[in-house]
Amino acid sequence: MFKKLEEVVDRFREVEGLLSDPSVVSDQEKFRGLTREHSELSEVVEVYGAYQKVSEDLEGNRELLRETDPEIKEMARAEIPDLESRQQELAQQLQILLLPKDPNDDKNIILEIRAGTGGDEAALFAGDLFRMYCRYADGRGWKVELMSSTESDAGGFKEVIAMVSGERVYSRLKYESGTHRVQRVPATEAQGRIHTSACTVAVLPEAEDVDLDIDPSDLRIDVYRASGAGGQHVNKTESAVRITHVPSGVVVACQDEKSQHKNKAKAMKVLKSRILDAMQAEQHALMAADRKSQVGSGDRSERIRTYNFPQGRCTDHRINLTLYRLEAIMQGDMDEVVDALTTHYQSEAMAGQES
Repeated sequence: MFKKLEEVVDRFREVEGLLSDPSVVSDQEKFRGLTREHSELSEVVEVYGAYQKVSEDLEGNRELLRETDPEIKEMARAEIPDLESRQQELAQQLQILLLPKDPNDDKNIILEIRAGTGGDEAALFAGDLFRMYCRYADGRGWKVELMSSTESDAGGFKEVIAMVSGERVYSRLKYESGTHRVQRVPATEAQGRIHTSACTVAVLPEAEDVDLDIDPSDLRIDVYRASGAGGQHVNKTESAVRITHVPSGVVVACQDEKSQHKNKAKAMKVLKSRILDAMQAEQHALMAADRKSQVGSGDRSERIRTYNFPQGRCTDHRINLTLYRLEAIMQGDMDEVVDALTTHYQSEAMAGQES
């Protein structure tokens, strides 16, 4: 680890020197790339500096234990446990910082929520989940843009797709993909029986043009008149757009905007993200065949979380985390869940590197 850290420090100093080079400053693309690298390396260098300082202090206090003055020895002995604890904490932080970076972590996401088993109650829960993520995004200063939605007759959504943009959105929400189960008494239930419903959540990193180049000849684009709620315009113009990527069979439809052009642009964003996600999933599957475990696969077929309203309980089954603060979580206070998942998968990644 320390050899790698010294290499990071050397590269950090090299990048700092390059950033002051006039020929680099005049090349905007190169300058932006080096600025981004400098920012990533600076956190490692800062933590490594703190680790070295604590290690020096710890060594100094151990030297003081050889002193003859009993007061000095006692002071040194009292400080050692705190320094050892801090040293261990910083060492673990450095291990995490040196893990291979997920190239998607800094990206915006396409968030897709679909009602599953449970009929109207599942659609209402899909609406609750969407509001939960919107509130979480709002608390972090992210922007949520509705891309497409299909409302159910009883309220909620049969399907809702949105783009969430901001700082490191994918890194925070990438473990939300999967089946979310709800247990509660529906408003329409006269006998007070608890019903179980489910929704699926997909978190896709936004595909950028540099990530994916789609041949226009592979696309079939259909336009049609929008239907459902949306004002007077919906049935008068062919503003709704359906795009089919023929080679993969991926189909995306969008009708939320009055403008056909805007609907097409939104549908293309979702289409690209779905295709990129499928390609990356295939790559991960191939990699997983060559190693014992695949960290953070986000398998959407598995039940990942249960929201039990009668008990006020939220349980994440992947990490056996149970919190009795469901109301706060549904209001967007999700950091405790997200942090626990991130820590778990980082620990798995570190264990994978050591084995």
